[in-house]
Amino acid sequence: MNQLFRILFASVFTLLLFQCAPYQPEGQGVVGLVTWQEGNQMPMITEEPKEGKKDKRVTIGDPVKRTVRVYPLIKISDVTLENGLFQSVAAKPITEIETDENGEYSINLSPGRYSILTVEEGGLFASIFDGDGNIQPVTIKEKEWKLLDIVINYKAAF
Repeated sequence: MNQLFRILFASVFTLLLFQCAPYQPEGQGVVGLVTWQEGNQMPMITEEPKEGKKDKRVTIGDPVKRTVRVYPLIKISDVTLENGLFQSVAAKPITEIETDENGEYSINLSPGRYSILTVEEGGLFASIFDGDGNIQPVTIKEKEWKLLDIVINYKAAF
């Protein structure tokens, strides 16, 4: 009888665990981390192993505070480029947000396709392009949050 009770309890407990849905915030949009990378980024053999990170997410560079600007989807032909930064964009920005001190940001957006750029001292930055020439494209779907980590690396050498 005691063993039957334990099996029944374990079964009910297991079913309850699988019935719990993970937390999902309201709406939809894009969320991510902005990091800065500069200097020599060539692989090197070092004597000392790197310390383990608390977070399982692999980050490149150091978190940085920046303005993240959202545009309607723009193509490389719609901008002018100088010294690795975009100087002018044919479209008007939809919205912008400041990252926190840890480089993290979250932007609520309507479903659609957008280009996400960071504001730098000498212009705008993006490093991802798709096969159609779209700049840092992100597609937002209904009730879905898209992860977009941005590595600002125009002063890095690879």
